[in-house]
Order: sequence, then structure tokens, then C-alpha cells
Amino acid sequence: MRPIFAAIALATTTLTVPAWAGPQEDYEELREEVWQAALDASPQLATSVGDRRGDGQLADLSLEEYERQIEQTRIHLARLEAIDAAQLPADLQIDYAILKSSFEDLIAGAEFDHNRYILFTNRGGWFSSFASLPHSSPLFTLADYRSYVGRLTKFADMNAQGIARSREAVALGLTQPCVPMEGLDARIAQQIPEDYTASPFWQPFAGDRPASISEADWERLQADARSALETSVFPAYERFLSFYRTDYAPNCRTGTPGILATPNGENYYAYRVRSFTTTDMTPDQVHDLGLSEVARIRDEMVETAIEAGFDTREAFIEHLRTDPQYYMTDEGQYLRYTQALAKEIDGWMPKLFGRLPRQPYTVLPIPAANAPGNTTAYYEPGSLETGQAGIYRLNLTELDQRPLWELPALGVHEAVPGHHHQISIQQELDIHPLRANGTFFTAFVEGWGLYSERLGIEMGLYDTPAKEMGRLSYEMWRAARLVVDTGLHSKGWSKQQAVDFMLDNTALSPGNIDAEVNRYMTWPGQALAYKIGELKIRELRTRAEEALGADFDLRAFHDTVLENGSIPLSVLEEYVERWIAEQLSED
Repeated sequence: MRPIFAAIALATTTLTVPAWAGPQEDYEELREEVWQAALDASPQLATSVGDRRGDGQLADLSLEEYERQIEQTRIHLARLEAIDAAQLPADLQIDYAILKSSFEDLIAGAEFDHNRYILFTNRGGWFSSFASLPHSSPLFTLADYRSYVGRLTKFADMNAQGIARSREAVALGLTQPCVPMEGLDARIAQQIPEDYTASPFWQPFAGDRPASISEADWERLQADARSALETSVFPAYERFLSFYRTDYAPNCRTGTPGILATPNGENYYAYRVRSFTTTDMTPDQVHDLGLSEVARIRDEMVETAIEAGFDTREAFIEHLRTDPQYYMTDEGQYLRYTQALAKEIDGWMPKLFGRLPRQPYTVLPIPAANAPGNTTAYYEPGSLETGQAGIYRLNLTELDQRPLWELPALGVHEAVPGHHHQISIQQELDIHPLRANGTFFTAFVEGWGLYSERLGIEMGLYDTPAKEMGRLSYEMWRAARLVVDTGLHSKGWSKQQAVDFMLDNTALSPGNIDAEVNRYMTWPGQALAYKIGELKIRELRTRAEEALGADFDLRAFHDTVLENGSIPLSVLEEYVERWIAEQLSED
């Protein structure tokens, strides 16, 4: 999932605020200005909320635009800090805290060249996110199709901007480490078919003509789309592929793979830890917490292995990794199994939540061009405005590395009650669209996803020792991340040290571990958010259960955690504490 708040801090106009306006009016003016400018700066965000101002356009990736955005953010932060937050209503105080945290994070990150020039990881960047255009675009009317073709045409410009900034990364020694980037060029090459009709970008035109579009218009659209593919999209991918193979890959980093090995890498990583966890924790504190969690979960894994009839945890894990009964070989069968499990989990949702989203979700494969080397699954948000359901994306490659016992925990994390539920609820909340569609704090979003895995216990999903070990392995995976990510980026670990730690402590397959460690090497700090966020939500639930006793309502607690959308952990804690106090005052 990718943060989009960076675009939301980009106001480009200044509204005149009446001299008599008070703190609330001042804040609401600023918030609306920021939101409207976000829609100007992010055409695809505008499309996702039903705003047509960005039809046919893509975001500006140029360095000049980035610098302009940061300068405007500084101006906005100064205006925000001039408003007395204590004079705002309670709901706007939450708004204020979210906006302030986001502005401060953007400005702090701008102190580092890493944020200016590192635009892609081993999982992709602008060139791979663009590949989702056929799935994320509304395609109902003539205007929709014209906008889609316009974006195909604009990709060449966006790609050139991305290459220019990446070229500067090469010059500054800010390339990614070599090992995790192996194979990226092959995935890029898959976007360049010999026949344009084989491209996923052509698929919107491969079917029947929509009844609302005339035959003449449809023929013009098809001709324009083919031209855009052959003169913009495919040549752009070819240029990026050439740049990557000729200029980037030969200059990737060897030796120590962590960001520590780059200029000012130690300070940059400390910033990334604060940014992704929304805390003031240091890398050392995160590392120590990870070691503590690993030890705790390891003890639970031993108990589960004994329950399964094995003498040791290691023997049970070896059995789980190698016994054919836990693996499928047919991609369609694996996908259908996952879809059926997702439907079973759906039935538990009213028991855990008082509020359910209108937005449905589906389970589909990760697109073939992005699947090799990618993680087991991820969630792709939907939009009621564009007619796109949420998508739980499943990796159908290397099925011998994807055991069935991990699917219950995976499903509750990626779909419901995890990412799909949380993100769809956020989109439908009666809050300002800035918060409904634009805020993304990884510690909250991924912390909720990991907390949702634990809710699978209450659903009875882990009804065999194998499935329970799958859950524990996933929790161990996130705990081990705290150790491995900080090990790589603040303690100088090699890739092999990271792999060995994961192999020793989790039940993940070697293939998954290799993909995960590659991800951590190229995306420093992101993997820390999951466990930090989950532990805070669990802490708040325990606090509420102890304070309210028999009056504790689990559905009400869950609705409370989610009813402000994605927020910093400190804001969440204050809000839940206030909710607990209100519940007690009603007795």
C-alpha cells in the first residue's frame, strides 16, 4: 500500500481569510485549501473521489515540483501553528494533530537527499504503480475512456521525470543494494510486448464497445490508445529499462546492504524509524523490543509444536515447510481456496464490528509482471466512485513456497477485518475528505492489519496446530522485522545475517524469507510499523477491558479505534482514553 498524504500537503493557492475569523474558521480554511490543492497535484486521487479536474493527467514527478511542494508545506505548517488548537472543537483537534504530524514528517524527510532521489525499491516505483491504471480507472463513459488514453499519453513525461531524479541518485551514491534488485529489469521488460494487443493497458479496448459510446468514437479511442501505447507507454518503459541496465544496475551498492552505508544514512534511518512508527523510538529501542517479542513468541511456538506431537519447535517447522499436504500446485485451485476462506471470514464481521463498509472486495492474482519476487499478498484499495472493489492480491508464483497454513492469518490481515475493512470504513466516514481519502499512517494501518490476525483466534480460524503455528509464524515474522530491519540499517548486518535470523525464528519458507529480506533492504523502516502499531492497539484494548470490566463491548471498541481513520498512535491513544472515560461516566 502507498502513502498519498504527500500530495495532500500541497496547496498552490492562498485563500483570503477574513480578519474576524476565529481559530475554527482559520483551520477549516487551511484544511480545505490543502485538500483542493491535493486534488490539483494528484490527478488520480481526484479521479478516485469522483473529481474530474485531473482527467487525462498524471502527477508531476519533477524535482522542481517536489521542492515547490516542500516549500509550500513549510508555509502551511507556519499557518497551522499560528492557530490555537485548544480553541478548536474536539473533532477538529484530531484533524489538527493529523495535519501537523504529516506536515512535520514531510519537512523532516526533505532534509535528506534520500527522499529526493530514491524513487523505487525492488518492489517497484512510478513505473509499476502506473501498471495498475487499467484496474484503477473508471471506464464507463466516453469521458472516462478519453481520460484513460490521455494518461497513457502522459506516461512518457512522468517516466522522464522519474529517470532524471533517479540519475541523480546514482551520482550521489544513493542507489539500492545490488542483490535485492536482481530481476527488476526482467519485470520491467514484461511491460513491453511485441504486440500492443497483448498489453494489459489495451484490455479496456479488447472487449465489446460500451453501449454509451458510439461506434465512431470507439474506433477513434482505439486508434488513440494504440498510438499512445506505441509512442508513449512502450517507449517509456524501454527508456527506463535502458537507463536501469546501463546506468543504474552497474552502480548499485555492494558490500553492506543497509542504508547506513549511504551518505548521512545513520541519521536518515533514525528519521525513518520515527516516521513509520509515529513514535520517538530510536533504532536501538526498536531492536531491543524486537528481541523481547521474538523470545515471547518463540515460547508460544514451542507449546504449539508439543501440542502437534513434535518434540521441538524446529521439527514441527521443518514438517510444515516440507510436507506436501500443506501445498497446492494448481494456481486456480490455490486462488479458489483463498477466495472460499475469505468468504468464511466475512461471516464473522458483524460479531466483531457495529459498523461495516458498503465497499465490497474481491480476491485476485497479483498481475503477472509484478508477481515474481513480490510478497505473498497485498491489498489494493477500491473506490465506489470509480467502480473498483477493494482487491486482496495473491501471488500465484512459486506455490511450493506458499503453504496453506499461512492463509488464514494472511486473509484476515489483507482483506477483513484488516486492510479492506479499515480502509473502506475510512473512505466512508463522515469526516472531511482530506482525512477520509488522504491520510495514511503506516503504524496505524499495518498495526491494525496485524491486530486483525489476532482476531482470527476469536473467529476460531486457527483450529489446527498447523494453522496456529501459521499465525504465530506471522506474528514472529513481524517481531523479527524489528530485529532484522534495525540490524540491516543501523547495525551493519549482512543479508545472510538477516536471512539466518528469519530462518531460525519464523516458519516462513526460505523463498518467502529471501523476498522479505530483499524488501527490507530497499525500503528501510517500513517493516517496523506493523508490530509497533499492533502492540499499541493491543495495549489499548487491555486497558479498556480492565477499566470497563463486564461493560467492555468489543464491537464498540473496534468501531472506536477505526472511527477517525488512519491516525498517529499518540492521537489514537488519547482518543481511546477519552472513550474509556466516557464509558465510565455513563455508569
